[in-house]
Amino acid sequence: MRIGELSRRSGVTPRALRYYEEQGLLRPERRPSGYREYGEDDVRTVRNVRTLLAAGLGTATIAEVLPCTAEADGLLLPGCAPLAEEVLRERDRIRSTIGELASALELLEELIDRSELESPDGTRTHPALPG
Repeated sequence: MRIGELSRRSGVTPRALRYYEEQGLLRPERRPSGYREYGEDDVRTVRNVRTLLAAGLGTATIAEVLPCTAEADGLLLPGCAPLAEEVLRERDRIRSTIGELASALELLEELIDRSELESPDGTRTHPALPG
């Protein structure tokens, strides 16, 4: 299939697909005409890439992880323990960031409540502020 068909089937723009190729995440065949030719496996690969990107992994890490994913479901294979450790580190980093953001949000909400900056309907109520 050509890039337009892969784009349609995967929900990813042709530009993003070309970027994935530049990053070594996709390796389409090239026809003598120069056109890229993708296979059924590439649809699955693009879905795995999207999942891993959404999980917070960078393309360099994804390039290492992709060969260690099971064909159909994107699960990490047991033989890829060093990469699994990197994925676990990334999970821990994201958890830490979520914790930091939750603390910051809690502090901001306390400040807003104490300063009467916002009423329940979202309007400003502090006398010194317009609104």
